[in-house]
Amino acid sequence: MDEIVKKLAGLGLPGIILVVLTVTFAGSNAAIAAAITALGGPFGIVGGIALLGLITVVGDTVAGYGIEAVLKAIYTERSKTETVRYLLKEIKDLPISEELKLKLKNHLSPVIITDTEQVQPPKTIEIVEE
Repeated sequence: MDEIVKKLAGLGLPGIILVVLTVTFAGSNAAIAAAITALGGPFGIVGGIALLGLITVVGDTVAGYGIEAVLKAIYTERSKTETVRYLLKEIKDLPISEELKLKLKNHLSPVIITDTEQVQPPKTIEIVEE
């Protein structure tokens, strides 16, 4: 998994989109081919065909580890060369569930709570009837 994560991280945002497309269109190869041909950009159909081979590997990896584990590993690798702020903005715009977005954001920048105040025990109030 580490090798495929490094290769997908090298692709940047298109690598993330490729992972999401592969999971989304798992049942329709025609939809994947049309989307990847569009992603081929300046390389057109040749770039799309090259990415088709990569889809098989990505699909197997996602099936074996789950999309959450794959996305976390990709963003961990990308955080070594890109700012966390940029990656968090990118995650916000991904077409994935809010729960998965939150997990990815927490994975990249976990909130560390350091409470320096002492916790005071509750006061006991005694009511006396006269």
